[in-house]
Amino acid sequence: MRVISRGLLLLVAATRVAALTAAGWRQQSIYQVVVDRFARTDLSTTASCDTSQQVYCGGTWRGLISKLDYIQGMGFTAVWISPVVKQMDGNTQDGSSYHGYWAQDIWSLNSAFGSESDLKALSAALHDRGMYLMVDVVTNHMAYRGCGTCVDYSVLKPFSSASYYHPFCFIDYNIQSSIETCWQGSNTVSLPDLRTENDDVRRIWNQWISSMVSKYSIDGIRIDSAKHVETSFWAGFKAAAGVYVTGEVFNGDPLIVAPYQKYMDGVLDYPSYYWVLRAFQSTSGSVSELVNGLAKLKSNALDLSLFGSFLENHDVERFPSFTSDMALTKNAIAFTMVKDGIPITYQGQEQHYAGNGTPNNREALWFSAYSTSSELYTWITKLNKIRAWAITQDAGYISQTMQVVYSDSHTIATRKGFTGSQVVGVFSNIGSGSSSTIKLVSSGTGFGAGQTVVDVLSCTALTTDLSGNIIATITSGIPRVLYPLARLLGSGICPLLGGTLVPTSLGPAPAPASTTPTVTSTVTMTLTSWSSTVTMTWISGSNSASSPTPTPTAPSCTSTTVPVTFQVLASTSFGDTVKMHVAPFPLCAGDITALGSWSASNAPALSASRYTTSNPHWWATVNLAPGSVPQYKFIKVTSSGAVTWEPDPNRAYTVACAAATVLSTWRS
Repeated sequence: MRVISRGLLLLVAATRVAALTAAGWRQQSIYQVVVDRFARTDLSTTASCDTSQQVYCGGTWRGLISKLDYIQGMGFTAVWISPVVKQMDGNTQDGSSYHGYWAQDIWSLNSAFGSESDLKALSAALHDRGMYLMVDVVTNHMAYRGCGTCVDYSVLKPFSSASYYHPFCFIDYNIQSSIETCWQGSNTVSLPDLRTENDDVRRIWNQWISSMVSKYSIDGIRIDSAKHVETSFWAGFKAAAGVYVTGEVFNGDPLIVAPYQKYMDGVLDYPSYYWVLRAFQSTSGSVSELVNGLAKLKSNALDLSLFGSFLENHDVERFPSFTSDMALTKNAIAFTMVKDGIPITYQGQEQHYAGNGTPNNREALWFSAYSTSSELYTWITKLNKIRAWAITQDAGYISQTMQVVYSDSHTIATRKGFTGSQVVGVFSNIGSGSSSTIKLVSSGTGFGAGQTVVDVLSCTALTTDLSGNIIATITSGIPRVLYPLARLLGSGICPLLGGTLVPTSLGPAPAPASTTPTVTSTVTMTLTSWSSTVTMTWISGSNSASSPTPTPTAPSCTSTTVPVTFQVLASTSFGDTVKMHVAPFPLCAGDITALGSWSASNAPALSASRYTTSNPHWWATVNLAPGSVPQYKFIKVTSSGAVTWEPDPNRAYTVACAAATVLSTWRS
């Protein structure tokens, strides 16, 4: 928490989720909510909320429940809410306690946000969606309306005696012991600093957090002002919580921030925040500082996958307050969501809010009318979707540290994930008024020769050259996030490029009622390239169906054929079953001429040019008609002519209008 000092897409579980370990948090994407400013119980989108007044605006836990579709629609899997305990009453020159960081009674809830049943309902609503609840917690201090030397400790519960607190003093931020024992706040609202080294204080906090986690089914804790508490406090508190704990260490130096991971599971990645901000806030930003900083952080962090990666929060200026260039904003957002760590998006970021620091960065979200079509809402949705999909395709994606594979004065390219399912990001600060082209070499990206990859942000396909290198064009400053086309199958990402194969399906037609001559029902038909509704009417004697509305149109293709590369991971050897010591080769047989029409002798042979023991990769490219749906199997043929067919069922592929790659694994 920043305070006033003396001088100043994916997959959702269908059932209630189980408890989440720290390792499980690696896979999540978090949406940060300031409860008072997110949604009101009455769902008003016009209720007044002047941030400069720093007063309560009416947001509640019930309001948040009503807008979970909005959050989940972006692909977020967890919600971090502001502190829930009872606060200091009234308004002061420093504002009110709407933010939740001025506690006066930790055993009671903030009634402005709702009741115990409301908070339990929020937790249950999240869990029913397969989502998780993170709660902000302040252990460092309480709050009092008045100066530091005139505190009435009896109103602070349960720490109601001066003996629970350090003597009043202002913080010298150059001395760590002063940071831990002196007071945050001001003479208007003082923040009495708890003696967290005291056994009684620790016992109370440990009892409290254990009770809160159990009572409200909390899945994770965010610790406010973590560096203001001695590090020996955290082991007992973390054990009592029994859930993932991440801390706020408000400092840009990785040598100060990273060591706190010895005491809690994760920390907010403030070092990267400052580097990303300075790299992308203008066209003259420092990319080299970002590159060098990431290397320094990597060498000092214990586990970057548990860091909280963010661009905005309630304590810092919103990124658009530095620049109105949407391309720069998109680069900064994309970088923080693609890099190592758990992505955290602050409410309003998706609506391009531009508050220039506290309190202006705590705008009421309802003024956006919760638009799901805003440019950054859809942008963040795409980024969440590819991250979630990459995790499902590569068990090591989260734990593998991101690599910088290219950089210059305006551009940085990164890679995360193992070969075959790696995510390669290309980011720049050239801005919306410029374009550029860079060459990414195979040794950095891991892409193979002639491989088709997709920029999942624009759904544009690119193909590497014979050396596996790729030319990436940055148009109007918009970043690219590249992913192997073959791995997109079934993802729903860029469907016209093969990202999903949706079978033709009709909703169940209604049974005709015996008492009525006709029954009309609307059902939905979903095909690869269009969807429509069909009105069906039952008529005595014969059935009929009207034409789809609107009339569907097939994808417009400029070519009669498109190249499709079929790939299969199929291990072969010189084993005892091979009579001649020549490796057998797999073929691809299909039900159309180009694939051999189910004839093993006519089936095209796949190349073994990329085959290794660890990556038994066979491939072939054939030209097929857009819209066709070939069925096929892979077969193995030994040098003696013995044929082994894959078991049923047949494979099928719907040919799109663009070049595509289909990756499979041999069925045994």
